[in-house]
Amino acid sequence: MISDEQIRALLNDIENVRVERTISTDNTDKFAKAVCAFANDLPNTRVPGYLMIGAFDDGTLNGLKVTDRLLRNLAGLRADGNIQPKPALMVWKASFPDGDIAIVEVQPSKITPVKYKGVTYVRIGARKAEANEEEERILREKSEVKSPTFDTTPCLHSTIDDLDLDLFKKEYLPKFVKASVLKNDKRTVKQQLVSLQLFDSAHDCPTVAGIMLIGKDPKHILFGSYIQYVQFAGKSRTSKVLNERQFSGNLLTMLKELDYFIKYTIQKQRPVFVTVLREEMRINYPYEAIRELAMNLVMHRNYQTNAPAKCYEYSDRIEIDNPGGLYGKVSPDNFPNETDYRNPVIAVAMKTLGYVNQFGRGIEMVQEELEANKNGLAMFKFDDITTFKVTVMNADLEAVKMTENEAGTVQKRHKDIAEIEQNTENNSARVGEMSEKRRRNVGEMSEKNVGEKLTERQKIILKYISQSNIISAKEISVLLQITDRTIEREMQKLKKMEILERIGGDRGGYWKIKQ
Repeated sequence: MISDEQIRALLNDIENVRVERTISTDNTDKFAKAVCAFANDLPNTRVPGYLMIGAFDDGTLNGLKVTDRLLRNLAGLRADGNIQPKPALMVWKASFPDGDIAIVEVQPSKITPVKYKGVTYVRIGARKAEANEEEERILREKSEVKSPTFDTTPCLHSTIDDLDLDLFKKEYLPKFVKASVLKNDKRTVKQQLVSLQLFDSAHDCPTVAGIMLIGKDPKHILFGSYIQYVQFAGKSRTSKVLNERQFSGNLLTMLKELDYFIKYTIQKQRPVFVTVLREEMRINYPYEAIRELAMNLVMHRNYQTNAPAKCYEYSDRIEIDNPGGLYGKVSPDNFPNETDYRNPVIAVAMKTLGYVNQFGRGIEMVQEELEANKNGLAMFKFDDITTFKVTVMNADLEAVKMTENEAGTVQKRHKDIAEIEQNTENNSARVGEMSEKRRRNVGEMSEKNVGEKLTERQKIILKYISQSNIISAKEISVLLQITDRTIEREMQKLKKMEILERIGGDRGGYWKIKQ
């Protein structure tokens, strides 16, 4: 029970997820719905909710005289069978000079969802409402009395033909069962699948985990089971898209592709001169940290939704938006020290396959890696209970300066090049026009005379210079997504090979390709 002072404080405060006030004394439906909503505790506050009878919406009392009959009726809410599972509640009277209040204190239920006459009610701020499908899912996940997890449920509209059995036998099974045991294993493939919770024998179909881990086409069955990656040139989604990719397929295949992509595409490093005699590598995002966040994305996401997981890379940050908020007993207050698993079969599989090293320490490792690389700590957002969001800032400050304005310069350069190619005869000398004959000569020279000596990167550089002889090394670096120092080194090599010559200074000069 709370004290009279605490009651007054709740009355003086606005209505919120913990408090509902009413002057009605006989609206049993209204009382029961309020009790159901408080017991469900959708925001996971883990503190009691209070129904206060005898108070107006503004917190003032209406002079009610609370009777024993009213208190008995309120206490009967927990036992009349209409609210299931039965909530824990207390009922008492509080008396003040301006009237009485009947108070119903409702404890958050450990078994959710709690329903009144078969309908789940939740508290959304200052109002209560019927729970939608997503809120029902969150309540099921939050329940401390666990039902079978989604990854162990059968995919009733699938068959064993939807599983890649060769992949299962060659790559999956040997990681989970010792070779000596497999040698003498007389079980059928179905029995082996069942033992690893990849197949449901009762319904004769794969489980969700089976489809996700070794399915031929998981996205065809679980529509949102993919990751959408987009790289933007600037700091918002309105900026130019530089790269776009979708990661889908079974997890044995997708995790390999995702791991490789993070290491060789997302992580970028360049030499930075510290002194004349020493240079160090500047890394935008440490591979180990981003990899861990990506693996958590796959392991902990909600696969019941049709929405994909999103990984958006901007010029100054990476944002990960994952369907499914904190799961089970994990809350904003105990994250990341508490651990619970929405997809335990998938989690164990990823651990066994080597994509997760140690349960419970991933976020701590991420923060250590990011701090060591000078990214700053990853920022987690829990304000949206249906998604899990994390932001990592770019540690390469010079790369961050590659803003949307520079992206605009690149777009303009592409436009200039297109105009040059469409009208070579009328181009001005300043743009370094090139006749079709000379263009052919350059192509023949690069392919026949020095074709074997030139690298693919050098050939591309020469192509850009042949299209615009005033193009800068920085502009080429933007086009190729390579550091300008690397481009400058390649140009120096081309000069030494007597293929490229600079006429004039950095300003007002131009490039000349020797024939």
